[in-house]
Amino acid sequence: MAMPATIRRWTKSLVQSLPNDGNRYELVAGELLVTPSPAERHQGVAQAVYAAVLEYLRPLGLDLTLYFGPGDISWTRKEIVQPDLFVVAPEDRSHDWTTFKHLRLVVEVLSPSSRRGDRELKRTLYLRHGVETYWIVDPDSRSVEVWHPGDAESATVSDTLTWRVTPDAPELSLDLVALFERVLR
Repeated sequence: MAMPATIRRWTKSLVQSLPNDGNRYELVAGELLVTPSPAERHQGVAQAVYAAVLEYLRPLGLDLTLYFGPGDISWTRKEIVQPDLFVVAPEDRSHDWTTFKHLRLVVEVLSPSSRRGDRELKRTLYLRHGVETYWIVDPDSRSVEVWHPGDAESATVSDTLTWRVTPDAPELSLDLVALFERVLR
């Protein structure tokens, strides 16, 4: 029986040429991450976080800087990720994903198939490229790990999650207990 040829070095263009088969394909540190379509639970949590961030950004005139993934975010030709949610700096916003370089917030909602990628590989990538705030939302523990560039460890929040889109903006205050209770009941 013939063995299929394996690709030793993945590139962004190879990843982008993979079939649209319902899986999410990402490339981080030369490793191809393949995750199946998200479950309803994952999407429900992501949708609730999206709604809260959108409600916060709208009065600031920044609602169009928030995106619900997937969107092909890449800083080099050797990487491509598709965050669940992200907020881009207004000056980077366009109709071309390649302009999205300065991310103010990235949100990944953990799934059984995405834990290692989100917590290790993608966290390192996001922080190396200056993502201002990275939230890893864990529906199982009903908490959020908050990361910023230079952090040696995360702050884990399970009650009130706060964030500012810019230092001079008002603060978003997100009641995680209520959010998880509403979505995961």
